Amino acid sequence: MFLHLYTNNIDNKEHLAIVFGGHIRSRSLDAPREGETEMDRLVRGAYTGRLYPGRTKSREEGGQEDDQSKDGGTSGGAAQVPPLVRIHSECYTGETVWSARCDCGEQLDEAARLMSLPDNKAGGIIIYLRQEGRGIGLGEKLKAYNLQDLGSDTVEANLLLRHPADARSYGLATAMLLDLGQREIRLLTNNPDKVRAVEGPNREIVVKERVAMVPLSWRGQGGFRTPEVEGYLKTKVCLSLSLCLSLSVCLSFLFHLPLSIVSASPCLSLLFAVLY
Repeated sequence: MFLHLYTNNIDNKEHLAIVFGGHIRSRSLDAPREGETEMDRLVRGAYTGRLYPGRTKSREEGGQEDDQSKDGGTSGGAAQVPPLVRIHSECYTGETVWSARCDCGEQLDEAARLMSLPDNKAGGIIIYLRQEGRGIGLGEKLKAYNLQDLGSDTVEANLLLRHPADARSYGLATAMLLDLGQREIRLLTNNPDKVRAVEGPNREIVVKERVAMVPLSWRGQGGFRTPEVEGYLKTKVCLSLSLCLSLSVCLSFLFHLPLSIVSASPCLSLLFAVLY
C-alpha cells in the first residue's frame, strides 16, 4: 500500500491518495525533476519495487513494476478491471476521537478492507480529501454539533451557521485520479451525485460501476450503532429524497410533464509517496 501526498493551488491543503496495488503509479511522482539525484528520487518515493539497505537506483530495469510505471498503471491483466475507488472526506471527529454522530470512520475502514481483499486483483484507491465537516472546517463543525444538541439536524445546523448544506467539491479528486493513470473506475459510494461530480464536466473519469458502501454494522456484523448515527443517516436519506423530489417538480414545471412520470427518472502536484 502506498500513501501519496498531493498539494494544489486551489485550497492550499494537502490531500491524500491511499493506493492499494503496485501497478497503480503516479505520473507526477515518476516524472524526473530538474537537478534531483537518484537518492532524491528514492527519498521522495519515486522508485519501483521495494527499498532495501544499500539500494542506489530508483528504477529496477526490466521488472514488471518498471513496465507498469511507464504507462501510468494501465498495463497488465489486473489493470484491465477498473480499480475500486472511494472518495472520502476528512472526519477528524469520526475517525480519530470516536464520535458517535457519524459513521465516517467505519466507512473508511470498510473501504480499506474491501480494497485489501486477496481476490481484489484490480487494486484500489482511497482519495482522502481535507474538507472536514462537509467543507466548513473543524471549528464550525463543533459549533454545528452544539446546534444538533439543541435540536437541529446536520443540514439545519450548517445552514444556521450560514454555510451551505454541503460545501464539498470533488474537482481535486478527479485530478488526482487522472494523475494516477485512471480513466475508468468502480466508485464505492451510495450517492449518485458523487458519480457525476467525480467524472468531471467533460467526463474526464468514467465511472463504470457504482458499488454500494455497506459497512459491517449495517449488516449486523460489528461496528457500532447509536441514536446519533441513526439520526445522521436518516438526515442523509431524507435530504437525498428531498433533492430528487425538488428536481422532479422543477422538471415537471419546465416541461409540463406529469409528476409521476418525472419522479420515476433516475434522479495538483504530488509531493511524495510512502510505502505504508
